[in-house]
Amino acid sequence: MTPTFETQRAALAEVVAIPVTPFAEDGTIDRDTHRLLLRRLIDGGVRTLTAGGNTGEFYALTPEERGLVTELTVEEAGGRAAVLVGVGHDVPTAVASARHARALGASMVMVHQPVHPYVAEGGWVDYHRAVAEAVPELGVVPYIRNPALEGSRLAELADLCPNVIGVKYAVPDAARFASFARDAGLERFVWVAGLAEPYAPSYFSAGATGFTSGLVNVAPAVSLNMIEALRSGDYPAAMKVWERIRRFEELRGANASANNVTVVKEALSSLGLCRRDVRPPSRPLPESERSEVAAIAAGWSL
Repeated sequence: MTPTFETQRAALAEVVAIPVTPFAEDGTIDRDTHRLLLRRLIDGGVRTLTAGGNTGEFYALTPEERGLVTELTVEEAGGRAAVLVGVGHDVPTAVASARHARALGASMVMVHQPVHPYVAEGGWVDYHRAVAEAVPELGVVPYIRNPALEGSRLAELADLCPNVIGVKYAVPDAARFASFARDAGLERFVWVAGLAEPYAPSYFSAGATGFTSGLVNVAPAVSLNMIEALRSGDYPAAMKVWERIRRFEELRGANASANNVTVVKEALSSLGLCRRDVRPPSRPLPESERSEVAAIAAGWSL
């Protein structure tokens, strides 16, 4: 393993922020606000940023917009934070996005879960291999949401592509995660709890060393407090943070996570940081539900 990959692995064992994509009144990406939000994360102590994650409405952006988000993120990171770029869709699009990320100086790509409804396990390997082989200098992080995928398939992929260094595991089953990680190779990969703070304590107990976060957009210190507690093995302290963020995350997860992005943007809007606008198939919160989100955000130490 090269020193570069060691650096990338270290960047995954962190709070892996999934920044929102703010929109202007005319519906386009608000570049200035995006830069301000990214700077706020970095100034708040966040050291790993995901350009083009689901909280960033990856699937609602055009190819040109996804490229713009990557450009803005790499520029604002400026060496102060590692950048993990989300890629996906058809293989040529995913490969082109990965190469674009490399050209800009990003250090890693996260391969979004395939959207095709019919995914063979061997086809899953083929899909990720095509991306990984196109950018052998970059660390590659599969985003796994399929509970049927076997850990042996990830090991097979890594045998073919040594730049597959980490995993964003987002199956809501801690026992399944523990088994999958051990079947794939617990020490071989950096395991990122892909369901954020609510699942981080249970996933850390089974081998995760990082977690993704959308909440971090609103309150970076809260997310950083949790990972520090988990790193030190202080699970009671981590669970105190869990209790503080529980209601916020319940609102995000309601109705099959219909408001996952919406609640985060509503909180940011209540703090005067960006507009609440989201794109279909998401929708803004109704007026009647906004006050609760605002109260939660105001109650955190920001």
